Amino acid sequence: MARINLLPWRAERRKLREREFYMQLGMAFAAALVVLIAWSYWMGARVDNQNDRNTYLQGEIKQLDDRIAKIKDLEKVRAGLLQRKQIIEQLQANRSQMVHLFDELVKTIPASARLGSMKQSGDSMSLDGVAQSNSSVAEYMRNIEASPWMGHVDLRKTENTHEDQRMPYTFGVDVKLNTPSTDGPAPSSSVAPAPASTAAAAVPAPLATAARAVSGSPAPAPAGSARPAAAPAPAMAPPSTAAAPAGAKP
Repeated sequence: MARINLLPWRAERRKLREREFYMQLGMAFAAALVVLIAWSYWMGARVDNQNDRNTYLQGEIKQLDDRIAKIKDLEKVRAGLLQRKQIIEQLQANRSQMVHLFDELVKTIPASARLGSMKQSGDSMSLDGVAQSNSSVAEYMRNIEASPWMGHVDLRKTENTHEDQRMPYTFGVDVKLNTPSTDGPAPSSSVAPAPASTAAAAVPAPLATAARAVSGSPAPAPAGSARPAAAPAPAMAPPSTAAAPAGAKP
């Protein structure tokens, strides 16, 4: 005999499926919530770590800024010291310049001119004075340009004021100063011996004959003739110029 179930099993199965669906939905929501919370904590940790790194970098940047400021101050001090060093070297190099300039001023000025004032500014000098004529001024300018310590010269003014009968012309020149590398070649202490022909030509014949007679040296051979080689004569002591003592025999 067949058994027939008249209960609403379809509704119960539907309710069971709905219950399973809601349970799965709740589990998915709970899992999503857990993932979201974990992700938020992880992102917060990353943000805090990045903030810590930024704080550390800002501190390092501040220290570097302080060091850069100190380096700039040291560079300013270094530039000042270098400038002082250059000034001292320049003064050391030009300490004898004024002595040479005054010496050159005395050497270059002609007798028909006279200086009234001078002013030096760096590597230029302004000279003012009086002269007898314009030719005296031109001669003075040529002498200045020929000097090793003074170079190019520009005529600033020249006029006849008739204030002085001897030197009626007043002039003003601007001179460019030079610094030669060396004052000049050092004079040699040794003098090169003169050629024999020049020495013989400079001495008169009678004096040469008398000197040969006293020293006993042979007469010089004429030019172009062969002269046999001879042993060098012993050097003779020069005659003493001191006075002989009283009672000594010659």
